[in-house]
Amino acid sequence: MKFELDQAMEVLQRTPSVLRSLLAGLSDDWIFNNYGENTFSPFDVVGHLIHGEETDWLVRAHVILEHGQSKPFAPFDRYAMYEASKGKTLAQLLKKFSQLREKNLNELRALKLTPEKLDKLGSHPALGTVTLRQLLATWVAHDLNHLHQIAKAMAYQYRHEVGPWREYLTFIPVP
Repeated sequence: MKFELDQAMEVLQRTPSVLRSLLAGLSDDWIFNNYGENTFSPFDVVGHLIHGEETDWLVRAHVILEHGQSKPFAPFDRYAMYEASKGKTLAQLLKKFSQLREKNLNELRALKLTPEKLDKLGSHPALGTVTLRQLLATWVAHDLNHLHQIAKAMAYQYRHEVGPWREYLTFIPVP
């Protein structure tokens, strides 16, 4: 499937409501548990998505549009949410994410991106040369990856309870 901005927006605009539907009002056992060492809980994922809205996608899009490859992206701290989310509730994080996403999508629409702009080059500190199109496609894939990660973390909580069906539940890690 080729990247089309309108199709990308279909996913990006739905992520906040998917997160609210899946997570709002759940007990702590569902939202604060992960699926192993160095993995994110659903709470962590929402915090991570907020950090991306604040420091990654649109910030980097502007760097590409304004500076091209002459200014590399600032490194992204994948773990910044641990400190930023301290003392907050999941309801607060979901609301903040929704607000930031709406703002960012409005800003993205206002850029009136053409195929030529989408092909502009930027410089990623680890990956090298990237296009704006690749950055925006990654934003969509990143959302979908983290929705999967949330489902995986939640399913993992019943890893011992599903009995012999576990062999059919391929996204629950086997010990």
